[in-house]
Amino acid sequence: MPDRILAAIERVVPKPAAWAFAVRIWLAMILALYAAFWLQLSSASSAAVCVAILAQPKRGQALSKALYRFLGTLVGAAVAIVLMALFAQDRVVLLVAFATWLGLCVFTAHFLQDTRAYGAMLSGYTVAIIAIAHIDTPQSTFDAAVDRVAAITLGIVAITVINDALGSPSIWRTVRDALGDALAETRAFARETLTRGDPGSERTAALIRKIAALRGDASAIAGERDDGPDRAAGARSAIAALYVMAAAARHVRAALARLPAPSPAVAEARALCLGLTEPEADPALAVARLSDLVAEAVRAGDQPLDAILALQRALDFARAAAFAADGSRVLSHGGRSLRDVPLPTHRDVPEAVRGALRVVIAFGLTALLLVATGWPATSFALVQVAATCSLSAITPDPRVFAKGVLIGMPLAALCAGLVLFGALAGVQGFPLLAIAMAPVVFAACFLSLNPPTFGIGFILLVFFPVLLSPANPQSYDPQGFLTNAFLVIFAALILFFTVRIILPISNARHRAFALDSARRALVEALAGRGGDATTRTSLNSDRLLQFARWSSGSAAVRRASLDRAFELARMESAAARAQAQLRGLARDGALAAVAGRARAALASVDAGRMREAAAALLAAGGPADPATRLHLARAVSDLATAAHVAEGQSRFLRRLGIRGA
Repeated sequence: MPDRILAAIERVVPKPAAWAFAVRIWLAMILALYAAFWLQLSSASSAAVCVAILAQPKRGQALSKALYRFLGTLVGAAVAIVLMALFAQDRVVLLVAFATWLGLCVFTAHFLQDTRAYGAMLSGYTVAIIAIAHIDTPQSTFDAAVDRVAAITLGIVAITVINDALGSPSIWRTVRDALGDALAETRAFARETLTRGDPGSERTAALIRKIAALRGDASAIAGERDDGPDRAAGARSAIAALYVMAAAARHVRAALARLPAPSPAVAEARALCLGLTEPEADPALAVARLSDLVAEAVRAGDQPLDAILALQRALDFARAAAFAADGSRVLSHGGRSLRDVPLPTHRDVPEAVRGALRVVIAFGLTALLLVATGWPATSFALVQVAATCSLSAITPDPRVFAKGVLIGMPLAALCAGLVLFGALAGVQGFPLLAIAMAPVVFAACFLSLNPPTFGIGFILLVFFPVLLSPANPQSYDPQGFLTNAFLVIFAALILFFTVRIILPISNARHRAFALDSARRALVEALAGRGGDATTRTSLNSDRLLQFARWSSGSAAVRRASLDRAFELARMESAAARAQAQLRGLARDGALAAVAGRARAALASVDAGRMREAAAALLAAGGPADPATRLHLARAVSDLATAAHVAEGQSRFLRRLGIRGA
């Protein structure tokens, strides 16, 4: 019983790191408020709200978000002044112009990542805070814009100073540890694949999910240290390499399974890959040896296509292992990475359009309702609806966020009322204000650090100072407070019903969007319009991750759907790489004709023609120099991969409308 009691206490009582985080946020809020009062800003509470929005447990995360918050505020302030100058005489046109701008910002945010998406979305609802909030006094718009930018700047400076002074944890150390775990898990995955068999698409998706979780934090490293950009490049290179290692290990195993008796070269390649799953292995030696094996196999010309495929994928695995080890080293110790690669994410245009239209429709219907009913403080309600709907549009699951808002808004109103009319009770004094705010700020920070309650904690932390509205002198207006509290709860209800009623996207529709995007990408790759291989690997991994997230039905149905999605991604990557290699080989006069036939075979989506073209390339590679042989091996292996998928998924490809050109 005592052990169970202690365990329960440990689960409930926040850890020391959580207490340190809460102390930093509270001190930054108080510092921002004090500076805003001293500067006599009319919107002093905005400085505290800025700190609340920038509340991140790691220093790099806060700096990254602060940068894009500042840029988004500048853009929003400029647009607010322009819109008010153009349409101040016609409120309807002003509201329509703002709704259009808000929709464009939300649409753009869908295609950006992490804090950049937040900055794009912020530039939308900042116009509401500056222009719509002053729709009755257009002459004060410029002053409101200046005060808004000043308050945001104060909030950024305050949280940066406090984080530096109190030693906020660095994000690069967290990424280093998480990347080490992901590298170890990827090696274990590859070792299991090569020794026991393919773990399957579901296990692969779970590994991709763990690797993909590092992307956002990796980009936040750049602003944290002087050599932050180099360390961030190392982290990105390692993450991209882990994607390739997981895929290459499965491809090697599949090729081995199709060979009746692996040749000595293939057996050696498998042994080298197994050796690379050990931390102390030297990838450079394995890359050199595997390159020799591949070149020799092409020179001999007597190996079956699956043997070339196994050798080439083993070489891909070794190169990815080298990049992963190099990126991990650069992240840990500094220096220059062997490469700097982007990690783009997949976004579906229909989802972005629906998300933007949902925000525009919700804002428009709310404006019509409030104007028709003649409700006071309509501009305040419109600002809250614009802000909450925009924030929900860039979250992974808007419904979960809306539920957190629906709980967090009444909680923020209750806490603000207790502090304003209970703890302060008409007293004017900054020290008392700081002490009275502390319990609520601490509780909100603790809630935001727990993933299941993050939405509630975030809304409580942000809207508590909004409703408290600290000022110098402090205003105590019960009627005004109740009106504002009602309107923020009304905005939460609008959001809750908006994400469920207005253009909702079901799991099946999410999967359909992702599948259609994969189909279009495959068609482009087969036609020779594919992009960079590393970029496509990141896009495919993110698309597969989203597809797995929205999968439903029985376990067998989910597994079959995920298998087909992985096969499409495999064929797309192979086709894109093959077309790139064949374009280069076509410049060689001795290989131009066979390379042209191979490109036509890819466009035909005919497995037989692809195999014939691969065999012809292999036969023509004997007299070539070693570098050309490596290019030929890549093209042959990718043609063989595309042929296997075209044959195994022929019915599915026909259903998708993918036929020969």
